[in-house]
Parts: sequence; C-alpha cells; structure tokens
Amino acid sequence: MNTEDTHYACGLKREDFQTTINGKKTDLYILKNSLGSEVAVTNYGGAIVAIMTEDKDGHFANVIQGHDNIQDVISSPEPYLSTLIGRYGNRIAKGQFQLNGKEYHLHINNGPNSLHGGKQGFNAKVWDANQVSDHAVVMKYISSYGEEGYTGELEVWVAFTLTDDNELVIKYQATTNKKTILNLTHHGFFSLQGIANPTPGIENQICEINADFYLPIDETSIPTGEILKVEGTPFDFRKPKAVGTDIDADNEQIKIGAGYDHCFVLNKKEEGELTFAARIKEPVSGRWMEVYTTEPGMQLYTDNWADGYKGQHGATFPRRSGICFECQHFPDSPNHPYFPSVVIKPNEKYTQKTVYRFGAEK
Repeated sequence: MNTEDTHYACGLKREDFQTTINGKKTDLYILKNSLGSEVAVTNYGGAIVAIMTEDKDGHFANVIQGHDNIQDVISSPEPYLSTLIGRYGNRIAKGQFQLNGKEYHLHINNGPNSLHGGKQGFNAKVWDANQVSDHAVVMKYISSYGEEGYTGELEVWVAFTLTDDNELVIKYQATTNKKTILNLTHHGFFSLQGIANPTPGIENQICEINADFYLPIDETSIPTGEILKVEGTPFDFRKPKAVGTDIDADNEQIKIGAGYDHCFVLNKKEEGELTFAARIKEPVSGRWMEVYTTEPGMQLYTDNWADGYKGQHGATFPRRSGICFECQHFPDSPNHPYFPSVVIKPNEKYTQKTVYRFGAEK
C-alpha cells in the first residue's frame, strides 16, 4: 500500500504509527466502505484509533477514543484504550485458578486481582497484520507457553472488517497445544457525539441492554457468584434509558464500580448464537450504535476513572466521556464452575464474533 500523499478522513498519518518494537514493525491499517466510513486500527495491541461515521446531518466525526501516534498508544494513561484484550478479559480473583488439579498464578495488576491478561497482555503486543482488502485486516499473535503465567502455547487470529452496512465486525479464532483458559474481547471506548476538547459526557446517551440478569461484584470488582435480576435495580436497561439516570444511584454495586463496571448476562436462546446485546443513541448528533455478539456476557464500563488525558488531534477524555461494551465470557469464570466454561482444549477451535453497527437517525 502506498503511504505517500494518502489523505484519510480520520486525519491520521500511517508514518506516525510506524516503528519497530523488539524487531517487529507497527503500522496503521485504514478500512473503508462505500458509505465513506473509515476504521483505523494499529497492529500494536489491535488498538482502534478512529471510527469515522456520519451524524444526522451527514457530518463525519471520530467516535472512538484513541491516540494519533504510536508512542502515545504505547504510553497511554489508559493502557486498554480501545485495544484487544487477552489472554483473559476482565478479572481473575487473586490471579489464581486451577486446571487439571494444578494451580496457576498470574500477574497481579488490579488491586489483589489479575486484569486483562496481566502485566503485558495482548493490548501491549505487536501483532502480525495483513490487510486483505480495503474492508478488512487480519491480525495474528502467538502467545508463548507460560506467558503471563498461562499454560499452553496459544495461536490467535483477529479479523477486523468494515462492511457496507456500516458494521465493524470483529471475528476471533484461537487454537492451543495444551488445555488452557481464554477470554478475548475488544475494549472500545465509544464517544458517539465525536471526540473533542473536551469530549462530551455520556450521561445523556440512551442505552438499551438485552439482559434480564447481571453479575454483582465484591469490593475488589470480582463477581460474588450470584446472578441477580436487573429488575428494580440501576442495572435495568431492558427499556432504553439515559446512561446517567442511575449512574450515581445510592446503590452498593454502583458505589463499588464508581458507576457501571459490571458484566451483564445476555439473553440467549442457545449458546454461541449471534444476538442483539445493546444499543446506544446519542441525542445531539443522532448517532446510534448497536452491538451483536456470540458471547454470553457483556461488560458495561462507563469510563469512571478518566481524568481528562489527551487523545487524537488534541481531544481530551474527561471522566465518563466514553462508554465500553466489552463482549466476553464472565469475569473470574475459572473460579466459578457454573459460569460458562472458558477452557479451551488442543483439539478445539475457539471462535467468537462481535458486531458494532453504526447509523444516525435523520
């Protein structure tokens, strides 16, 4: 692909994302569709740094938080800013789990727990990338035996595709040479009004989540093991409501998360089917986003800890300026036998698919 004189709607330059880390080259991959939308993703951690999509008046803006050069991606105050997450998305209690009667110990990096793969998860790896068309890029990473304390050598492929239906489709596939655990996701921080200085808050966005149940957490954000009804709680998004309606409710679960940082149990007729998970609508721009996934759960995170740090093109990201819909298996699943299994065996292929679909109400 020619890097010279290429103008992208996102205003990002490929050369600003090109460097070499441990002998592996980083780059920026721009996906386009017939509607003029763009997705820009780097092979450093699979970080999505732009999603250019129209508002109700036909104006394009970037609706995902990220950085405009590779050094800022690497040293971001939010290391998981719109990146791939692995080997294990979300938390594992005390960084410990048992498999085949053996206890494994992971790096502790979030209070007493292991979060998002440990000290250097998939968000901080350079993936091998191949842009197969204007619409799609495929990334591959081999996680070595014992990396971050996990067993088994793991080979992972992730395909990012931007369709002419304005869908960003993320497909995952993995194989292992030894029984291990796996929970992949992508941690997009979405700002549907468009990133800005400062990026507007998410409180007025209208959210719907297709879940009758959620997982309450203890004071260290580990699931208690209960699966509770959302009915009568701040976690009831079965009918659309503003994100800010109950975000500071006098509720112990909300206080623990400093807002929403909880896994919802998605309504499914059968395991692994691609179903509607969530919808968010931003009233000022008219933009909306729908989420579909094969995963059993979805972590809703309302960016409760951001402090106004800088992102692309001088944008700043204050507290609660982004919203995350992380489709995944449940947190701490290895320590809760009745949660859907995250074990993958050598003769099995791990697959999952999540779709983010964008539009605007004219």
